[in-house]
Amino acid sequence: MSQTLQDELGQTEDVVGRLRNSRIGAYVYPVVPPEFTNWRDEQRAWRETAVLFDQSHHMAELMIDGRDALKLLSHLGINSFANFPVNKAKQFVPCSPSGHVIGDVILFHLAENQYLIVGRAPTINWVQFHGETGGYDVRLDRDDRSPSRPGGKPVRRKRYRYQIQGPNAPKILEKLNGGPLPDVKFFNMDTIRIAGRDIRALRHGMSGVPGLEIWGPYDEADEVRDAILAAGEEFGIVPVGSRAYATNTLESGWIPSPLPAVYSDDPMMRAFREWLAADSYEATASIGGSYVGRSVEDYYLTPWELGYGPFVKFDHDFIGREALEKLADRPHRRKVTFAWNADDVAKVFRSFFEPGADNYKFIDLPLSNYASSNYDKVTKNGKTVGLSMFSGYSFNERSMLSLGTLDPDIQIGDVLTLVWGEENGGTDKTTVEPHKQFEIRVKVAPVPYSRDARESYADSWRTRQNA
Repeated sequence: MSQTLQDELGQTEDVVGRLRNSRIGAYVYPVVPPEFTNWRDEQRAWRETAVLFDQSHHMAELMIDGRDALKLLSHLGINSFANFPVNKAKQFVPCSPSGHVIGDVILFHLAENQYLIVGRAPTINWVQFHGETGGYDVRLDRDDRSPSRPGGKPVRRKRYRYQIQGPNAPKILEKLNGGPLPDVKFFNMDTIRIAGRDIRALRHGMSGVPGLEIWGPYDEADEVRDAILAAGEEFGIVPVGSRAYATNTLESGWIPSPLPAVYSDDPMMRAFREWLAADSYEATASIGGSYVGRSVEDYYLTPWELGYGPFVKFDHDFIGREALEKLADRPHRRKVTFAWNADDVAKVFRSFFEPGADNYKFIDLPLSNYASSNYDKVTKNGKTVGLSMFSGYSFNERSMLSLGTLDPDIQIGDVLTLVWGEENGGTDKTTVEPHKQFEIRVKVAPVPYSRDARESYADSWRTRQNA
């Protein structure tokens, strides 16, 4: 019998230490070149002209077909499915029995009894586990993310996935379509014409101006990509490399990688861990940052803490409902942006140019995360009042930014302290060099940080916050 995550955890009493010292290495956005021009211009383009995001490789997909498909999803998701017809999509969020977030994905309702979920592995794994073991009449077809290091071997996916975003995106899309675009609302789907083909498209936005996400058979990826770039040349379209791609969320406000709440000793979670392989995302994941929890549960987050409070609907039975009902009326931490003090950031970099002096944890640019899940403590007068969870640099804002969650009594505009770097000179992660911790002043700012995004997004989880 092959090893499972439960087997791995059975070998240690210190789950937090295991995750904090995982040697999985850096999270890699595979296949897509790091840069097509340079990451500064690529960031600038989604604000000023237009960009092409290639999302074909870094996310897993799970196609769910069958008469019980909606029953399965409704049993797992905090979301309401009362009005979810064909050609709609939503941010799908499942929780553990304790009411803590497993992860999130985009859920597409493609046809009657046919759904596609796209995103990071933890939610894909959770849905697949229940689909295979829960007695549902469904067919599951999984397409895993491309290998992080393919070693020169050919890479194939079932579908390509692109996004065309930025202020000039509507002009480019109309040119490709040969006329006006279908009038569809945010997170609704229709078809457009590209390179003589009818292509499925989702109305979406990652850069403050609504654009489209499109997908189709992988064999057509190059032809469709070339057509988009040719049509967009006169409008300044820029293909975005993997270095800049993930930093878009710093401006638009999505926290991508909280620790999945799967490590606690609940009977359902144990069964899930016995199903998960020892080389799964959850088994090899790493935790980084200055926050050191006493138990793994200290890293779990509720939907409200991640900005998903508006999604929680008690109009159906789902895993975690009872726990969330008990939490619903309590004060919650809320999602915010932290803008880092430029002088303090400069001191971190200066430490690398002072021979013999202590160096601080390197701040990589433009994306500064160095673990699967990142948790830096944010303090006020020495007390931890929040967590910084996803950090990097925005050339558009000329600022280091991070996304995180914060106690409800802290106000926008307050200046707090972010502790950068790890305790005792750093953990054993391969991404961590010996260093000294450093305190960085951060100013609390809204989500999304970009004014364009705040004013242009549909009323959604990015902009709405529950107290």
